[in-house]
Amino acid sequence: MSPADPGPNGLSALDAARTAVATLLDSGVRYVVVAPGSRSAPMAYALAEADAAGLVELLVRIDERDAGFTALGLALATGTPAAVLTTSGTAVGNVMPAVMEANHAAVPLVVISADRPEELRGTGANQTTVQLDLFGDHVRFAADVPAGSDPRRAVETALSAASGAFEDTPPGPVHLNLAFRDPLVPGPGEGLPAESGRRIYRAAQGPLALDFPPASAGLPERRTVVLAGHDAGPVAEAFARAHGLPLLAEPSSNARFGPNAVGPYRLLLEHFGPDSPQPIERVVLFGRPTLSRPVGALLARADVPSALYQPVPVAWYEPGRRTELPLETLADLADFAGRGSPAWLDAWLLAGAAAQHAVDLVLAGTAATGPSVGALVWAHSKGQLVLGSSNGIRDVDLAGWPAPEPLATVFANRGLAGIDGTIATATGIALGDQQETTVLMGDVTFLHDAGGLLLGAGEAEPTLRIVVLNDAGGAIFGLLEHGAVEATGRYGDAVERLFGTPQSVDLAALAAAYGVAHRSVSTTSGLAEALAEPWEGRRIIEVRTDRRSLRKLHARIKSAVGAAVTGVLAAE
Repeated sequence: MSPADPGPNGLSALDAARTAVATLLDSGVRYVVVAPGSRSAPMAYALAEADAAGLVELLVRIDERDAGFTALGLALATGTPAAVLTTSGTAVGNVMPAVMEANHAAVPLVVISADRPEELRGTGANQTTVQLDLFGDHVRFAADVPAGSDPRRAVETALSAASGAFEDTPPGPVHLNLAFRDPLVPGPGEGLPAESGRRIYRAAQGPLALDFPPASAGLPERRTVVLAGHDAGPVAEAFARAHGLPLLAEPSSNARFGPNAVGPYRLLLEHFGPDSPQPIERVVLFGRPTLSRPVGALLARADVPSALYQPVPVAWYEPGRRTELPLETLADLADFAGRGSPAWLDAWLLAGAAAQHAVDLVLAGTAATGPSVGALVWAHSKGQLVLGSSNGIRDVDLAGWPAPEPLATVFANRGLAGIDGTIATATGIALGDQQETTVLMGDVTFLHDAGGLLLGAGEAEPTLRIVVLNDAGGAIFGLLEHGAVEATGRYGDAVERLFGTPQSVDLAALAAAYGVAHRSVSTTSGLAEALAEPWEGRRIIEVRTDRRSLRKLHARIKSAVGAAVTGVLAAE
């Protein structure tokens, strides 16, 4: 049977699958992560044929949640749509966390689920449920393709939606639910084509920097700050430098570098508050701010006008729900921001240098802490750096020195800032751009996605260094209000049990079970030595720390920075 002669039930399952695969490839998909299953077998066979021809790169994962996050990482690294294939039933639901992250982060993730034909739905047939619209508002487009139908149009529309081709709609995840009717296997005489020897090639992409001409002298001088949130890009750094403005950049902004960048900026905002000699007058925002409450408080101030650079639709907020003025062009943004006086920029840079020195003095010593680990990982980063949610990315934000030039391309799942799928995401990122990648995460994040370490026999192994800050539980809650509740003793050990979630897993044994190299350190010198070593394949560096004194450490840092900055600003 051929597509031109579909027969009484339309296209055969294999012909429909081959058509779907050909359309995916024509639309730019080059990576597909496959989770095994029988109902999805037609797609698996069609993809195997394309893989043999060198047209697509296949990865196989037994856990659909990790398959989804691996595809998410591939899409992040390549900037192009990546697909994940699942069978029917609960398999589809396991992709939901990756879809939710992709939705809020505008990542072109293509979910392809297999389903029973219409005559089996609602009959109690095994592994059959309602899969259409399973992801609801989290996808840009969803289609249910009946068994025997030509899937070409649905696939083309889905890929257009995923890539952001629809007006006023950002890129994001899409869902193709493809029904297949038996037979689900190739016919007699069909087989794989001869291996072509071709493979998907992608040149490694280094971190980017931009240059803008100096701002017009006709612009008014204003005490404006440039905030670079997640995914701001190097345009934020170039704009701040061109306008002589201080740059307050989160690590995953990919703008935390250059002469105007200020390191521990979140501890400086109160020194430029409304009652200070040099109060902030305006804020220019690039990207999405996600890390600190002082930044949120600044953006919420009604007396400080703020503008958001938004040249294209974004997925992280609903129009009209934020107070910043959205501006589409850099010219309009320049008119809003003005230019900074030398005194304004100098005040921030002097305060930033004093604050950074104060942080370094507090962290000096042999025992590793969260902030010292973050600073070291940041300083040693090259290629690609992935920052896990929770404390890790905040430690880098606090203690990581901005470099003169970008050291690495930085990724983070900040769409919903969950800890799930971090290892799988980093694996996809490392495989997608085919260069060495470091990921920093806490022990709870690591254990949450320990299954992401599983690679089947023959599967490609990334060059991935996993730095695990192991403080035997969830430290971030101790830095929030829950830490104060625990200190009162009114709830006994409930805070530690419910929020600290103490654990004593042997990470070395876990690494050995998955065949991943492991090294344990507990000092900053030991970590620096481990980070300086070359590596191949996957490697885990476990950094053992103690979270019991973390709240006090942050209080010492804040006090030291406050004293240092007050002294510097008073001397001006």
